[in-house]
Amino acid sequence: MKDIPIFDTETGVSTLVLKEIPYKQTAYVKIRDVQPGGLEAHLRECISFCRVCGAERVLAEGHPELKAWPLHCRVLQLRLSAAEREPAACVFPVTEETVRRWRDIYNVRMAAVDNAATLTARDETEIVNSGGAYFVHDAGKLLGIGWLRGSEILCIAATVPGAGARVLGTLLTLTDGETVQLEVASTNELALRLYERFGAVTVGERSVWHVIL
Repeated sequence: MKDIPIFDTETGVSTLVLKEIPYKQTAYVKIRDVQPGGLEAHLRECISFCRVCGAERVLAEGHPELKAWPLHCRVLQLRLSAAEREPAACVFPVTEETVRRWRDIYNVRMAAVDNAATLTARDETEIVNSGGAYFVHDAGKLLGIGWLRGSEILCIAATVPGAGARVLGTLLTLTDGETVQLEVASTNELALRLYERFGAVTVGERSVWHVIL
């Protein structure tokens, strides 16, 4: 299902992210502009369209008046040090032959994580060509996966309970620079505790999502 970059109503303009509807029955509304006093009317039209597309839940961000709706989560921007770390495991780059397995692991591990996008077969080319997607192994056992872009961690997922620190520590040795940036949902308490162990500090918020349906 394709997203709608410009969804224009009489009272406002938003971007509708619909690609998660087939997987999580959830649509996202990124508000671009709303006329004074027109937020509720604009949201009603967004909700109506998303429901027709099959959404059972609709989240919205981008307007201060959304605080009147229930909070879903905050997407936090974190920064942590990557300097002087030693790899705790081995890494294997994702290839065309292994990308399907990597994507399947990602989707299983991220299914319950708020605001984590589902990856489809169309994303596989980007994953491989990025050169930053890895399997993390130790003695032939898969500990987890990760995806890096320069000095940014796009995703990390452990496949063995308690292996998150080893996976993260190993991936940090592959990043560019002395500091690393990443984003995490405020509701992902397990990930937040892991990053705090590595000295992560919150440097901002990328978005704040509210439940409008």
